[in-house]
Amino acid sequence: MDLFEYMRSTNMEKESPLAARLRPRTLEEVVGQEHIIGRDKLLYRAIKADKLSSILFYGPPGTGKTTLAKVIANTTSAEFTQINATVAGKKDMEEVVAKAKDAQGMYGKKTILFIDEIHRFNKGQQDYLLPFVEDGTIILIGATTENPYFEVNSALISRSIVFELKPLSREDIKTLIHRAVYDSDRGMGAYEAEIDEEAMEFLAELSGGDARHALNAVELGVMTTERSPDGKIHLTVEVAQECIQKRVIRYDKTGDNHYDTISAFIKSMRGSDPDAAVYYLARMLYAGESVTFIARRIMICASEDVGNADPQALQVAVAAAQAVERVGMPEAQIILAQAVSYVASAPKSNAAVNAIGEAAEAVQETGNLPIPVHLQDAHYKGAAKLGHGTGYKYAHDYPNHYVKQQYLPYELNGREFYRPSGNGYEVKIKEHMARIKKEAE
Repeated sequence: MDLFEYMRSTNMEKESPLAARLRPRTLEEVVGQEHIIGRDKLLYRAIKADKLSSILFYGPPGTGKTTLAKVIANTTSAEFTQINATVAGKKDMEEVVAKAKDAQGMYGKKTILFIDEIHRFNKGQQDYLLPFVEDGTIILIGATTENPYFEVNSALISRSIVFELKPLSREDIKTLIHRAVYDSDRGMGAYEAEIDEEAMEFLAELSGGDARHALNAVELGVMTTERSPDGKIHLTVEVAQECIQKRVIRYDKTGDNHYDTISAFIKSMRGSDPDAAVYYLARMLYAGESVTFIARRIMICASEDVGNADPQALQVAVAAAQAVERVGMPEAQIILAQAVSYVASAPKSNAAVNAIGEAAEAVQETGNLPIPVHLQDAHYKGAAKLGHGTGYKYAHDYPNHYVKQQYLPYELNGREFYRPSGNGYEVKIKEHMARIKKEAE
């Protein structure tokens, strides 16, 4: 009998925190992470077939790394052992390896070793495991909140499959909250509690994709809220805000206040007021706005309102969008603040958005005008007979890599769509274009 079975067979489980009691026992009970444990995915098939190789689970807290390890413990026929890298030493690993060798030699059984917070192991400790992972004595399951490509030895990574767990979606969290409140077996159902839809939405948003954070708040709410005259415990949004220690602010994501706030946020960046932009960023984050939604708005602003006046603004915004998905809250707010303050402080130009707008109007007005023959594709057989490509001037053969020739359809000759502003890098763009055109005359 392993530790997990022992805990389930005693009253210890009933006295465990709600988040621990609600841990799924089977793959079917797992909520979220469909990108790695969907029925057609490799990990799902490997667990079901009991054919696991060494794997590393990487993701923010509360996304199910330990949960998946325990599901594997309940599913596999292999010996399952767990250690925590924060307290385990070399002696602990030597004992695990010795038992694994005995199980393999005497009974032909494999051993799965689950190491929580594997990034806490130093290089020497990780190196010790390597030969036993390589020869199959141990099947390693490592869990880490840190990027394993930075924190885990490359040799171990090369012998493992890395699965990245994402923050749970709002709907996933709501599913778990509902299960926590109404499940009489492992949840709080015996307490006859009810949770308002508004409170559920609030906790789902404020948990930041961390299931444990939401479930801890539910447990605290049920255990500390007095019963109403109807004999039931009512978890309202007021109770929820006390349990998660955040005040509800008026920010209906489908109402006017949401659109007013995001409008003020964008206009503050466009208006080069980083103080106001960061303030509205803080308001949205406090209200539980999705960091990915905010990141998308920053990217749009970087292109629409900064454009080529500072081409690096879009790079900063895109990098921030990628980073917040990997880091998650609360640290994601720092990344967003950096991107917001950069975009707000950058020189501004709407020349790019004006260019595409005017070009789109021209297309709508004139339709599919003939493309000049010398620009048409000349790489296929028979193109020469049609005259396609004839007369085309290869720009790199001319001074400044520029030669004057007709690029627009002849009907639009002389039309300008992109007009660089007098701000930032667009000054250089304007000067460069003027120079090469003048020298080509």
